[in-house]
Amino acid sequence: MGSDEDTESIRTDLDGRGWGATRSWVERELSGAEHIEKAVRLRGGWTSEMRRLDLHGPGGRRSLVLRSFVKPFFVRHAEGLLTREASVLRLLGDTAVPAAALVAVDATARYCDHPSLLMSLLPGTVRLDDQGADGRAELLARQLVRIHRLPVTARQRPRVYQAWASAGRVTPPAATGRPGLWQRAVDVIRRDPPAHQGCFLHRDFHPGNVLFTDTDDGPRISGVVDWVETSWGPADLDVAHCSTNLALLHGVPAGMRFADRYVTAGGTLAEDGTDHLYWRLLDALGFAPDAEKVAVPWRELGRVDLTASVMAQRLEGYLESLFDRYA
Repeated sequence: MGSDEDTESIRTDLDGRGWGATRSWVERELSGAEHIEKAVRLRGGWTSEMRRLDLHGPGGRRSLVLRSFVKPFFVRHAEGLLTREASVLRLLGDTAVPAAALVAVDATARYCDHPSLLMSLLPGTVRLDDQGADGRAELLARQLVRIHRLPVTARQRPRVYQAWASAGRVTPPAATGRPGLWQRAVDVIRRDPPAHQGCFLHRDFHPGNVLFTDTDDGPRISGVVDWVETSWGPADLDVAHCSTNLALLHGVPAGMRFADRYVTAGGTLAEDGTDHLYWRLLDALGFAPDAEKVAVPWRELGRVDLTASVMAQRLEGYLESLFDRYA
């Protein structure tokens, strides 16, 4: 989940009710005589609460990021999610992938008020505006290829991917005028997954989970965040998830171009178009029936144009385009 600093007056310091134990835990993890000067709520995610902690000590100032699961659903799954993210951050520390450095984790809230993970602050911001989206998509494709090429041992290999949709659970939007399109899409995933070559997947790779900074040569990726769903599976699935998000964020053509960008960057996808279509629809159907839910954090970051009707139209248009190209 990407994040951007809340511009309102912040009162979310860790002295508030329900955060005292978390503050004590964080301070025990700090070095020397460091202390928390300020906690700033970060926007752009909806699975967890994110805060930037500004620290001061004998060595000067620095900032960390605190992720805390507070919603009941995610609290129930926090042990697996945060343990996985902590493991992945340790692994990525020895690679060229721009990920945060792990500081500490309390996945079961043994010491904290809520299950929490403490990590370094990465530079950059989330960029979701349409202007410059094509150039950023090229950078996203190259970064995703690098992630998929990460060499991992059998012991380091993350869990096998979990599908976020199934034929029996898909609910088409109630207001759709195209029930046949949805049924056709559901029928495609009513099969065993295609045979595939597994690789290291981010599993939630999209523009909201990537940070950019500006250079003289244009924007560059300065960070990839939110590694709680990291998995082992087909590259097509990561490409599918980013493609769906791009279609919803910037329009159907943007989503349809991303797989080509990925292949041009050196990535490998299923040779059989029907196999690739399976992975693309498996991801897209996971956004039904209400694609607007992913727009909530995007609107917090300025994309107020992404209304419920826009998101619904783009998702159906994307399904149609997938059939036009791959069926």
